[in-house]
Amino acid sequence: MSEIKILNTGDRFAHASVGDLNGFEGKQFLKEAIGATSCEVSFGTLPPGEAVPFFHSHKENEEIYIILSGTGRFQADADVFDVAAGSVIRVSTGCDRNVRCTSATPMAYICIQAREGSLGGYTMTDAELTERESLL
Repeated sequence: MSEIKILNTGDRFAHASVGDLNGFEGKQFLKEAIGATSCEVSFGTLPPGEAVPFFHSHKENEEIYIILSGTGRFQADADVFDVAAGSVIRVSTGCDRNVRCTSATPMAYICIQAREGSLGGYTMTDAELTERESLL
């Protein structure tokens, strides 16, 4: 399993790294490392032919899976479908889910977990343009 490295922190930000995602193996949760308060984010990989070792559902949180590389099969309750790099899958509460890698190379994915129905303002409905000198 890869280990999270804390790179920078400030009063209102945290910057961490799990390293090169091409060599990443296992599952790594980020909430604690970056101090997230609105969601859990994790990186995961599955070796060829392997599946997550259990089905699960959530009582309050939906999950969004973003497939970064590889191919696989995803099961949501009794529905099964193919996924590949670029696939984005949302699974609601009370729905069993699992994923299996079907490619010859590992499948890498990001999973975002957040309270279902909690999103209020987003993008420009929650943004405020500010004036600041660029230090980039």
